[in-house]
Amino acid sequence: MCGILGTNFLASNFDEALKHLNNRGPDFNKKVFLDEKLFGHTRLSIIDLDNEANQPMIFDDIVIVFNGEIYNYKELIKDENLICKTASDTEVLIRLYQKYGEDFLNKLNGMFSFCIYDIKKKKYFCARDRYGKKPFFYYHKDDKFIFSSSIQSIIKVLEKTPSLNKVALSQYMQYFVPLGENTFYQNIVALEAATYFTLDILPNSEIKKKKFYKINTYKKIKTEAEALEGIEELLFKSVESRLVGDVEVGSLLSGGIDSSLISALYSKISGKKINTFSIGYDEYKNYCELDYAKITASHINSNHSPVIMGKGDFINYFEDTLFALEQPHADSAAIPLNILTNKIHKSGIKTVLSGEGSDELFLGYDNYAKFLGYYDFEKTLSYGQNEFLNSIISALQNNTKESEYLRRIVKKQTLYNSFGEVYSDIQKKKLFKKVPTFKAEKPKKDPVDWMSYIDLKIWLGEALLSKVDRISMHNSLEVRTPFLDHRLVDYVFSIDSNIKIGDTNKYLLKKIASKYIPKSIIDRTKKGFNSPFNEWIHEEYKDSILDTILRVNKETNLFNEEYLKQIYSLSKSRKFKQHLWSVFIFSRWYEKNYL
Repeated sequence: MCGILGTNFLASNFDEALKHLNNRGPDFNKKVFLDEKLFGHTRLSIIDLDNEANQPMIFDDIVIVFNGEIYNYKELIKDENLICKTASDTEVLIRLYQKYGEDFLNKLNGMFSFCIYDIKKKKYFCARDRYGKKPFFYYHKDDKFIFSSSIQSIIKVLEKTPSLNKVALSQYMQYFVPLGENTFYQNIVALEAATYFTLDILPNSEIKKKKFYKINTYKKIKTEAEALEGIEELLFKSVESRLVGDVEVGSLLSGGIDSSLISALYSKISGKKINTFSIGYDEYKNYCELDYAKITASHINSNHSPVIMGKGDFINYFEDTLFALEQPHADSAAIPLNILTNKIHKSGIKTVLSGEGSDELFLGYDNYAKFLGYYDFEKTLSYGQNEFLNSIISALQNNTKESEYLRRIVKKQTLYNSFGEVYSDIQKKKLFKKVPTFKAEKPKKDPVDWMSYIDLKIWLGEALLSKVDRISMHNSLEVRTPFLDHRLVDYVFSIDSNIKIGDTNKYLLKKIASKYIPKSIIDRTKKGFNSPFNEWIHEEYKDSILDTILRVNKETNLFNEEYLKQIYSLSKSRKFKQHLWSVFIFSRWYEKNYL
């Protein structure tokens, strides 16, 4: 797990930009100057600890800088008859490229972003994994090409801060983060998940992009028994494959079903006493899950390390977390995660398993059941009933999510946008003086497929995975997500939707989990990884929160001041607290970067 950087010109401050990536790879760093181009790499040694596996790696006029882990690299060496000189997964990518050109990405099981440079063909080939676990940013303008794991490294090479991308801001206010190719900086592009591109070194050459993977929703699994058998088998394979490496693997244990099941399977597969880690709070105990984590840890007999934090820790890590995230990210859980992963790093553990992806695949969020009710209601409406509701819908608007969802049904708009939706379209019209617009994806016909798919893409792919990568790698820790093995994802999407729904959230997963974890964990109410962030910022920063927001808005003139004041006032009574946090985080970031 590493940091990558490259330019197609001799950048004067390349060393400084590479140094910025040291946290992503503290074990070794190196740059290579080749054919008027620079390639840099910082390494966190996990697979093949020998120096021969260091990067940039060069074999047979092929250069690679690679960030990630290929879990099936040993099988690929055998199945594809690859002749490798090292024992690393990095060389496997070079050998596959030599054999297949760009057409090998679907053979990979892992998380990755990489750049291959073909010296003879004078061509770049860059790719990012299926679900966007590993970041890849680039700048391509006026024949200048820069790529990196880090936005700030690109900015250091540019030696200037690009202008604000207002479309990214609009997406962020609605979805916690910018989407797709957008970053908060104009001309700095995020390579989308499951995408690769090629770039020939010619004057005015264009980047040519292509998707290499998409989720197939064709339903092959028609019985519950077959579904359960397949899921259980694939979960075991997924956890086992993610234990690959030459270092100790730990496990994050929140106390929910997902992390508890992953930890239990890891313990069973390894047959040893594993290391588990969790975080909780010394106040506002309603947010704390340490008691549940302790139940699972005791059940699987792990070496359990609970971390307890309070308001002081939250505030102390606030600025460091914003720095690690690089651009506005509205998930306040990034701060407790920063504290937890820092403690894990200090314990000597380099990689951990985590439970991301289960909620999206197995319908874990309570919202899903509610929205299925809205979808059923929509089907019952006759044309006349819809027209009547349309005539009175404005009277039914009362600033609640429920009235907004009803409005969407009546107005024939997309009902479900994402689990992480913050500002609705109407709220954005109140917030912005002029709303920057962007095109949304057309929903799938099956509501179950649509909710799983769009949350896998936006809430998980854009928001959660980016948070986990930036924060964990800031602390030189690799996080592996067994639920996001593409074999398991594809299998779950092939299960008949009615079987997945069942009579409770995570219906299928709970049946499997009942074999491995305590009933008290399975039957508990879902909490999610949350914190008393709203209470703490009001206690600590008081009215300086609003002062910061208004000061930035005076410079940018982006938002309606009265609505900002209204949001701030409502947040004091724990309403619209996510709305306030999103604006506050953006304002802190803008002030630091532009003022």
